[in-house]
Amino acid sequence: MGRAVALVQEQKETRKIRRCFRSAPAPGWFGGVGVLPADVCGRRMRSVAVAQASDMPTVSVKRELLFQALGRRYADEEFDELCFEFGLELDEITSEKDIISKEQGDGKVEGASDIILYKIDVPANRYDLLCLEGLVRGLQVFKERIKAPRYKRIMPANGDVQRLIITEETAQVRPHAVAAVLRNITFSKDRYDSFIDLQEKLHQNICRKRALVAIGTHDLDTISGPFTYTARPPSEIRFKPLNQSKEYTASEIMDLYRTDSQLKHYLHIIENKPLYPVIYDSNGVVLSMPPIINGNHTKISLNTRNVFVECTATDITKAKIVLDILVTMFSEYCEKPFTVEAAEVTYHNGKTCIYPELAYRREKVKPDLINKKIGISETPSSLAKLLTRMCLKSHVTGNGNNIEIEIPPTRADIIHACDIIEDAAIAYGYNNIQMTIPKTYTIANQFPLNKLTELLRQDLAAAGFTEALTFALCSQEDIADKLGVDISSTKAVHIANPKTAEFQVARTSLLPGLLKTIAANRKMPLPLKLFEISDIVVKDSTKDVGARNQRNLCAIYYNKNPGFEVIHGLLDRVMQLLAVPPSKESGYLIKAAEDSAFFPGRCAEILAKDQSIGKLGVLHPDVITKFELTMPCSALEINIEPFL
Repeated sequence: MGRAVALVQEQKETRKIRRCFRSAPAPGWFGGVGVLPADVCGRRMRSVAVAQASDMPTVSVKRELLFQALGRRYADEEFDELCFEFGLELDEITSEKDIISKEQGDGKVEGASDIILYKIDVPANRYDLLCLEGLVRGLQVFKERIKAPRYKRIMPANGDVQRLIITEETAQVRPHAVAAVLRNITFSKDRYDSFIDLQEKLHQNICRKRALVAIGTHDLDTISGPFTYTARPPSEIRFKPLNQSKEYTASEIMDLYRTDSQLKHYLHIIENKPLYPVIYDSNGVVLSMPPIINGNHTKISLNTRNVFVECTATDITKAKIVLDILVTMFSEYCEKPFTVEAAEVTYHNGKTCIYPELAYRREKVKPDLINKKIGISETPSSLAKLLTRMCLKSHVTGNGNNIEIEIPPTRADIIHACDIIEDAAIAYGYNNIQMTIPKTYTIANQFPLNKLTELLRQDLAAAGFTEALTFALCSQEDIADKLGVDISSTKAVHIANPKTAEFQVARTSLLPGLLKTIAANRKMPLPLKLFEISDIVVKDSTKDVGARNQRNLCAIYYNKNPGFEVIHGLLDRVMQLLAVPPSKESGYLIKAAEDSAFFPGRCAEILAKDQSIGKLGVLHPDVITKFELTMPCSALEINIEPFL
């Protein structure tokens, strides 16, 4: 079992290390100069905290569809390595049936698909990789199988440009809008699903859950321009919402979707506004009421040939990026691939803009700077080739003193020289960079709590216990019902929108995780002796975030007899290592206590440093049974922070 636990831990640590090399770069100004505010490595490591705090988008693609688009098959390990080389991570290999089983239970899987899905983690700033089309395009260019396409904005053949007129009333709610047309596009079921999924990914990511930008896509053949984007009182807006059979007023629509699991999260954006935004065609047909719902009249289908795309926004820059990403990803399915028909947007003050912009821009970076920041010695032409593989078409200019890079409209993440250097490093391969000793002399010191943790880990292992690494999130049942306590008394931090029943709250004890580990390893030879030293999370109103981490030590002994003396002996050894003598005045002592998780009369509270630091004892049979165990066991859990 020790090897199995160690293997799981090694895999998790490897994933953590890999993620350190994939976090999104922090914003900055390109500047066009050779001096940077910080080197690439520094930016990467600092942004790890950002990547952990924000949710990295995960793209689910059908394995067979992906291999078909790539033009070859890969073994799972081979594709995982390809993703790593490209700066991505193959997070999970699963299926629709497995996902439903995990989230809703085995009883809900009837009729679910067995098709293998790859779940790929994508950096939060790479909006061009959020769908199969962009992912395949990026990988093919990276492997030099194709050249990066050139995206073009074209005018309609008859010269009749679709117009979107913005009225003055929208300034109170969502003042900006952009638009474009995907002309003569061909959808299949998979393409259609990908088109819808990309919109949802963008909504959750750069659009900040539709607060900044809301996307609407419409069957252009069912409506006629010019289109008017205005704002009206809710009682004056009436239309049939998407997939509904009758008309509702805007107020009724808000009530209708108040219990909808998906749309209810967006209602707050406009529900307290005196006017609601709405888009009409020239005949008064409602296209959408952004950012809530589209009209059913303009619903696109597999037979749709012309798509009118509109994005309403509070941030015009984000709106331009979102429009560019959506149309460039799916313009490859148009009759003229990678072309997008322009649309004209007219503001109430007479200002006119043509969208999408699909702007290419050029930047220059010195090869010496790239080599210095990455720690390599490549020629300018070699560096230009590396950048070209990352969809940044590059060539050497002058006497080789500069590399000119063309930034395509799909790469809104390139905003500073560091971003270009980062892509060069990815293409070169982080594993190919030779490690060197830094020239800067600094003296580091280990964080005291981590130092204490490391020292205790070694001695607990020497005492014959095997270390386990369990999840920081668990179900409410694990920390409450199974331990015989009410969830309200646990001070647990709840996840606002949990994806699975297994991860509903942050753990308030290490004990459930160890019990579940033993349950998964029941067939191993007895006794099982496990320990873990990790953080728990509890509510704390004195902290600015309302919660705090606490470093706990937990150990458990599972055998045919309870083995209380083994756990008690381990406590004495830990206290001996901490130089805390068994003394009432200046050391530690244990006294009888009651706890629903422990057998009556077989539980003791541990006192040290003038406070209660934890408990030890024989677990209650009900607790053991609820964790699907059959043998008695003893456990110990203490807070080690007071001993710093």
